[in-house]
Amino acid sequence: MSNPLLHFAGLPKFNEIKPDHVSPALDLLLSDGRKIIDALATNRNDPSWHDFALKLEDLDEKISRAWSQVGHMNAVVNSPELRDAYNENLAKLTDFYSDLAQDERLYAKYRAIKNGTEFSKLNSAQQKIIDNEVRDFKLGGAELPADKKARFKAISEELSKLASKFEENVLDTTNEYTLYQTDESNLTGIPEDVLLAAKEAAKGDGKQGYKFTLHFPSYLPVLQYANNRDLRETLYRAYATRASEFGNIKFDNTSIITQLLKLRDEEAKLLDFNNFAELSLATKMAESPAQVVEFLQTLVSRAKPYAEQDRRELEAYANKLGINDMQAWDVAYVSEKLREDKYAFSDLEVKQYFPEDKVLAGLFKVVETIFGVFVKKSNAPTWHKDAHFYEITRQDGTGANQTVVAQFYLDLYARNNKRGGAWMDEAITRRIVDNKLTTPVAYLTCNFSTPVGGKPALFTHDEVITMFHEFGHGLHHMLTEVDDYSVSGIKGVEWDAVELPSQFMENFCWEWEVLRHMTQHVATGAQFPRELFDKMVAAKNFQAGMQTVRQIEFSLFDIMLHSAFDPSGAKTPLDLIEEIRDQVAVVRPPKWNRFPNNFSHIFAGGYAAGYYSYKWAEVLSADAYSLFEENGVLSAEVGQKFWQEILAQGGSRPAMASFIAFRGREPSIDALLRHNGMSH
Repeated sequence: MSNPLLHFAGLPKFNEIKPDHVSPALDLLLSDGRKIIDALATNRNDPSWHDFALKLEDLDEKISRAWSQVGHMNAVVNSPELRDAYNENLAKLTDFYSDLAQDERLYAKYRAIKNGTEFSKLNSAQQKIIDNEVRDFKLGGAELPADKKARFKAISEELSKLASKFEENVLDTTNEYTLYQTDESNLTGIPEDVLLAAKEAAKGDGKQGYKFTLHFPSYLPVLQYANNRDLRETLYRAYATRASEFGNIKFDNTSIITQLLKLRDEEAKLLDFNNFAELSLATKMAESPAQVVEFLQTLVSRAKPYAEQDRRELEAYANKLGINDMQAWDVAYVSEKLREDKYAFSDLEVKQYFPEDKVLAGLFKVVETIFGVFVKKSNAPTWHKDAHFYEITRQDGTGANQTVVAQFYLDLYARNNKRGGAWMDEAITRRIVDNKLTTPVAYLTCNFSTPVGGKPALFTHDEVITMFHEFGHGLHHMLTEVDDYSVSGIKGVEWDAVELPSQFMENFCWEWEVLRHMTQHVATGAQFPRELFDKMVAAKNFQAGMQTVRQIEFSLFDIMLHSAFDPSGAKTPLDLIEEIRDQVAVVRPPKWNRFPNNFSHIFAGGYAAGYYSYKWAEVLSADAYSLFEENGVLSAEVGQKFWQEILAQGGSRPAMASFIAFRGREPSIDALLRHNGMSH
């Protein structure tokens, strides 16, 4: 038991895990797993929940728990050794789960439970697990003849390798790029703290001057604030052409995209779907690609007039600044200047009021107020000195004792060898084993600027929103009250409903009652001025039309790519995105922009034919939040109802049923349009 990845009695031992632990741990788990599967498959007794389904749940939980530690470290402290270990074992894992998904003997036993007398005696979560398993065996190819099974399995393995390679190429091109600047006259307009970080980064490389990279805390402020147009264009070009034919050819994702699309199409057709989008939607709330396209087109028709108005205003302002041919690398810059002019404040000014400690305290206060829990820092081994550990507790029935409900890790800063973006992932999932409750544990990861010059880290308001968003995912995982593994927390929740709690939490970042308690000027200690808050709210829907059509552009590209595009045809994905832009875009990127080549969400991240779910879930979250607006935004009563009907239920019932139980009716698009300032 010296291998830390085989330690299941408590929290992960991140201080002990090494790349050479990965293969021995996985080999042992998968070899034991195969023995267990074989014993269960050949057992002649009638299958029951306890003697069959539960044993497969236990097996899946163990493998997933070990693998989540490996996957997590690969994402946050990537190294060549860890990457090799990850990829080698990803192949073994894919192989194992492909075999499992196609095992007709297991499939027959799940069907026997579903059709047997015991089914009606199972609780609703257990029934949902059996239903999901029967569906997933079909989708995993269990009903295919032997030759097609083998092909299906080969496709699954190849898809998983390609997705991993796609992500690596994006990470490697992002990491590889550096731009050193020694002439300070090129850097006017860039915020002081960004320059300080750039100077420290250059110094760390033993160089003079300033170091800029394509990591967001370095890249975005240049696009937003740098007065030097050439500098903005240089960085934009590098960012927009990542993992394409314009850079290091070994990181080019162009052919990977074609291979992924061909294999996904073949996989769907093996299962008798017309296209991959239909296969993807088989486990989601949306019923068909046509319904998704119609939903997106409806949103476009409502949002595009606002987007066109946004663009006209932006172009007129660009002319004032002497930019008569506004390009993609000017948009963030002109937008920031226009917003400062129009609403008389800048992101930079706001950022001074959001030091990390105050923001975290404010976030925890919201959660404590509406859900009646407590959040406090705790101790556990982590993977990096910047990662911290917390626990969520609540008072027991007597009010005398605190019981731990959940725990989470928080890793907030961007660094090399950590993949970009922000996400929540499961470390440990809530379940009951032998009458003992396993407490859920989450990973919450962001990529914000690190503290520099002895000051605390400062967050933009957008970053504060990101933090609330990821914490919403965390709450979905951590506040579940389901005791059966496969539908506990976010497990088993339809993908297009998964964003409901995360987007719901974002709304609190626009409430004075919330913000005034989580802000303090980093230098003067002054309170956040109400006047500044009012300006932010006035500016909240600044360019909401443009942002909405941009998200719809990505969503339509994704759904069309997976439903109405022939990957073997003459038309390329770049042709398709240009066609979609003809219909929806109001700001066109240059022809050399290679957005698809770094669109990890759909090529490496599980959002294939599912990117629309951000907008779909936004309808749900805005409508759910409107109940708080009607009853007081920090209403503990509505908070308890949200906990009980949405968060606690996990995937134990359809998301629509949970929504209706909370809201008392089906969702409506109106709250979303109102929140975005686009209602008539």
